[in-house]
Amino acid sequence: MKTLKIGQLEAKIPIIQGGMGVGISMANLASSVANEGAIGVISAAGVGMFENERIKDFDYENTVALTKEILKAKENSSGIIGVNIMVAMTNYKELVQSALDANVDIIFSGAGLPLDLPALLKQNTHTKIVPIISSARAAKLITKRWISKYNYVPDAFVIEGPKAGGHLGFKAEDIKQNTFTLETILQETKEILLPFEDTHNQAIPLIVAGGIYTGKDIHKFLSLGADGVQMATRFVTTVECDASDAFKQTYIDAKQEDIRLIKSPVGLPGRAIFNPYLKLVEEGKKHPFSCPYNCIITCKKEEAPYCISLALYNAKIGKLSHGFAFAGTNAYRAEKIISVHNLLDELIEEYNNAL
Repeated sequence: MKTLKIGQLEAKIPIIQGGMGVGISMANLASSVANEGAIGVISAAGVGMFENERIKDFDYENTVALTKEILKAKENSSGIIGVNIMVAMTNYKELVQSALDANVDIIFSGAGLPLDLPALLKQNTHTKIVPIISSARAAKLITKRWISKYNYVPDAFVIEGPKAGGHLGFKAEDIKQNTFTLETILQETKEILLPFEDTHNQAIPLIVAGGIYTGKDIHKFLSLGADGVQMATRFVTTVECDASDAFKQTYIDAKQEDIRLIKSPVGLPGRAIFNPYLKLVEEGKKHPFSCPYNCIITCKKEEAPYCISLALYNAKIGKLSHGFAFAGTNAYRAEKIISVHNLLDELIEEYNNAL
């Protein structure tokens, strides 16, 4: 495989381990991936919930915990460590500042358009900033804004397609009707960004995500012009993943028909492994609650039948009767728990066979 270059950073393996909240990808998984030559990513979503069960100041404890996780990952690895921070989080700016203070290598930012992210960099010239998008239009909008207002060319883009897990940047009907494909969005984004690259004499690497499961898939998208891939689902069933064994087992036990789209309280469709908890939600047997965290700007707290952060927290620690697991379309293909090292060896072998 070719290496993945994002600014002065260079990953030996062009794979980014996707950020997974709440608590699925933390320091242990991220540092393990980075040690193998790929890019490890910590999810900032709800990271403070594991510091204190009775969290009092949700925003503050999240920022403190995020700094700890980044420093822990960097202490355990000399590789590239990134963090995923959702624009929709109520304390977005504070989380970004925590990541910068910890000197994280890359900030990946989606679930909204990070239109003013360069303004938060201040004197930090080390950390790279990479928006996560779902359309070429979003890439153009962000690039024009960053260049015109901040004279900053995006360091890269992650293009997340409709087959990804978790919250998705598409309408549910478009996902069901296959209106958009990752292949098409990649080509459209390449064409839209080319004039910016030429004008500023700077490459803008494109990393694709969503439904990429094998080394053969990686070969396909690199052949189509992607500079790298982001994979999340494959890293859940690794020894080093920060999720509980019960969470990992839900992937191994899942059947293809169990991977479904759900309507999330945050106002976006999401892809998850359907279970008894989600069945109760579907049947209307979950009722509106009092919001404990106020963590997501777009969350419809008055109408929500459950707290998305609490449900994902419960799932992470193995209480699947009180939560559920987000997952990509291929999660049902998981068969066993393996090490990160063996997973990447397997992906590289599959990639070489595809050549």
